[in-house]
Amino acid sequence: MKRRFISVLLTIAMSAILLTSCSNGAATVTTTAAATVTTTAATSAETTGAATTTASSGSGFKVGMAIQSLSNPIWASVCTNLKEIVESNGGEMTYVACDSNITTQIQQVENLISSKVNVIVCQAADPAGIEDTLKTARDQGIKVIAWDDELTNSDVAYVIDNYALGTVIGEKAAAWINEKFTDGKCEVAILDYPQLPILLERGNGIVDAIKKNAPNAKIVAQTSAIDAAGGQTKMETIFQSNPDVKVVCCIGGGGAVGANEAAKAANKITDDFGIFAADASEQQLAAIKNNEGIRMSVMVTGGPDKMAQEIYDIASKLLASENLDKVYVREIFPINSENIDQYYTA
Repeated sequence: MKRRFISVLLTIAMSAILLTSCSNGAATVTTTAAATVTTTAATSAETTGAATTTASSGSGFKVGMAIQSLSNPIWASVCTNLKEIVESNGGEMTYVACDSNITTQIQQVENLISSKVNVIVCQAADPAGIEDTLKTARDQGIKVIAWDDELTNSDVAYVIDNYALGTVIGEKAAAWINEKFTDGKCEVAILDYPQLPILLERGNGIVDAIKKNAPNAKIVAQTSAIDAAGGQTKMETIFQSNPDVKVVCCIGGGGAVGANEAAKAANKITDDFGIFAADASEQQLAAIKNNEGIRMSVMVTGGPDKMAQEIYDIASKLLASENLDKVYVREIFPINSENIDQYYTA
């Protein structure tokens, strides 16, 4: 099976000569408890002098990406898609994950600075905690793209209006509740992740929208889950304590996929049971298509392939000294049974 995302790929035409030493680098993958790192060295031509990547030439540049976790399938896919784009344009790509540990992330970003990358894409584990390190990067001429946060020490913030995204999830869940249940009386569970400020905003949007649009619904459980394993475990526990839960709202695709598996195992999927979430991952789209528990998911930008292309285009423009807006707000739109065929085919 496969996804069909609507993507607009912007091509940046930039030419020059990549000055490097004679070597053919092989891809290497290193995994530690603290992080997973993937590094690929670009094939180089024979020259005299040290191996370098000339960012100003546009023929290839070095990108370092520091994210919170690779357990989120969308975040991981953005990394791998961006790596492919960078390499196909003659550049080098390194990505690292800190498992939401800011101390680890600071060390990782410092290592990226020392490796003389041209661009750092940072999804901050702690926005305030990473600011000084990113300032060091910018002081050394490294361009910084802040992914998901409007950081002071960034050249461009590539962000989502997370409260608005949460509001869409809550509104769609509320519409389901009002359609399926007499007087809108229904038990609701929420899988959020307040440990991250951006996801706290998203969770708040969900709660506020449900309370406003389905005031007779009752939120009987609210707990954190960011990946499928956590979502399944948390949902199994919720079903034990609250067997009448009919609607589940999730801040991300991981929790939604896990909740769907828990609902299937517990024979909870009925015509009035629904899971509403974000990310529109392939597993979520398949569940919508197959009329499983997931009824709606909000797609951001158009999928990880389009996100990666947008990030690459922003990086290219920054290195070409183009004037860009400080904040780049990404598009969001819901996918449900009515439009699933536009985005997914089995």
